[in-house]
Amino acid sequence: MTLTVHHLGVSQSERVVWLCEELGIEYELKKYDRSPIFAPPEYKALHPLGSAPVIQDGNVMLAESGACVEYILQTYGKGQLAPAPGAKDYAEYLYWFHFANGTLQAGLVKNMALSRVGLNEDDERVKRHYVRQREILGLVDQRLSKVPWLAGDQFSAADIMNFCSFTTMRCFMQYDLSPYPNILAYLKRVAARDGYKRAMQKGDPDLEIEKLIGAAPPPLQKGLAAALKAHRK
Repeated sequence: MTLTVHHLGVSQSERVVWLCEELGIEYELKKYDRSPIFAPPEYKALHPLGSAPVIQDGNVMLAESGACVEYILQTYGKGQLAPAPGAKDYAEYLYWFHFANGTLQAGLVKNMALSRVGLNEDDERVKRHYVRQREILGLVDQRLSKVPWLAGDQFSAADIMNFCSFTTMRCFMQYDLSPYPNILAYLKRVAARDGYKRAMQKGDPDLEIEKLIGAAPPPLQKGLAAALKAHRK
């Protein structure tokens, strides 16, 4: 059975498409457009929460991007993109791999939710969460001032897990990266990888990579932009 990747456009499921391209493995890509903001009914039929990504491999049906990435690495990776236990960068790899969803994306999602409920910027809850966001981004920027890749000297799945929060995620939660020169330099390094370029061409050809990796945030996702415009009227 061929591994099947169910990819929801403009989402973190790009991680799985990109991983497959970096590993050079055979897979079938099935693409789904948002309807207009969230997953369409046919995608929700794959998983009751409409979670993206979803992968199928024989009798295995799996959601959650971190779980999908680990499954593919363990099943098809042949030791690529993941330092082995005992390797020099193993502990850093584990930390930054789980930092992606446990800290970085979680923090951004909280701020996105706060920005949608009409709280004033002077609200203490808003200010507290934005201080936290700056701390998180500052930590990443500091790390990237010392090493080229998050785990250390080598590109790894930890980079694949974190990258979309600095790029595609900003199509939903717009924030500026100007204060973080090391992150911006890192985005250019990653975006130059052939695996990433192939993945984006296959999975999200309408997204412009140069806009995704710039200091200013890329345009809002189309469905969200339309909804916010209608709400303001």
